[in-house]
Amino acid sequence: MPNTIPVAGRILVVDDQPANLRTLATLLSRVGYEVATAANGDHALALAGETAPDLILLDMMMPGMDGFAMLAEIRRQPSLQGVPVVFLTAAHDRDLLLRAFDGGAVDYVTKPFLPEELLARVHAHLGLKLARDRLERVARERQELVNLVAHDLKNPLTSVLFASDVLLQNGCRPERVPRYLEMIHGSAQDALGYIRRYLEMQSGRRAQPGGSASLREVFAWLAERYELQFETRGMRLLASPPGDEAVVAIDPLVLRQVGENLLGNAMKYARGGDVELRARRGGPGYWQVLVEDRGPGIPAGRQRELFQPFVRLTEDEDGISSGLGLSLARQILADHGGALWYEDREGGGARFLVELPAAT
Repeated sequence: MPNTIPVAGRILVVDDQPANLRTLATLLSRVGYEVATAANGDHALALAGETAPDLILLDMMMPGMDGFAMLAEIRRQPSLQGVPVVFLTAAHDRDLLLRAFDGGAVDYVTKPFLPEELLARVHAHLGLKLARDRLERVARERQELVNLVAHDLKNPLTSVLFASDVLLQNGCRPERVPRYLEMIHGSAQDALGYIRRYLEMQSGRRAQPGGSASLREVFAWLAERYELQFETRGMRLLASPPGDEAVVAIDPLVLRQVGENLLGNAMKYARGGDVELRARRGGPGYWQVLVEDRGPGIPAGRQRELFQPFVRLTEDEDGISSGLGLSLARQILADHGGALWYEDREGGGARFLVELPAAT
């Protein structure tokens, strides 16, 4: 028997013979695999749905639902797509083997089997499956990072473009030029800060969310950054800063990022009206931030879609919206023990609420 310790994985063994189940379970468990067993196809499918196996050893010739019928069911279930099936057979019929391979099996072992042969085939196919899973996970995480970076750089770059356009067109009074220059400089610093944070996350230097943010300071920053943009659109940002005691458990840069998303949406969808930014105490040990407007609000039938990724409820005026803003903001807050939700505002309009634990 090989001495190599296999890659850890979950194996489902399906055979109508109790002796075969005991033998296989003992052999596979002894070398480190997590093993589940089933004596018929119905039980096996139920177990597969519960345990999400990495490989299935399947006896093809069983009473009731045989291996071929079970193989067809496996291939119809989305949660079992990609799970390799190695079938066990005492037959050497060529047509039978071809039928199994046509059904989606990746390999077979003949009975009575040699332990060395069975373990070698199991280890090879399980290793390939787990390697493929890792690659898919890495690709998915990379894509999520790309989406995150692209979305979060949009806000500071939009501010840079806004301020530079005003200056290039000589569209402001001379005494306001320093403010526009500060906006450009600050937005560029924010963009670099986001990139630096993402690089730290990728390198593992910042594994856990942390920090504390003064709501008063964050409100002041948001008012300073967005006052001119609201004014240009014929709108006002009415910020009501809370007292110094309002401090929440989140990195200030991250909270500003969430605030930018919410205010950016309000500017786009509540055109011509005022937007209010205020804070209040939530449940015990929590603070809430409210962004409110008197725009059209969100139709009741579409409110469920608000926080779904890549969903846009209306066409974006700049043509570059990804539909990720609210989805990412909710995920960011959840990572910090907080929450984000929407309410219809009394008298008409929209209200977004951010709730975060108070910093200790």
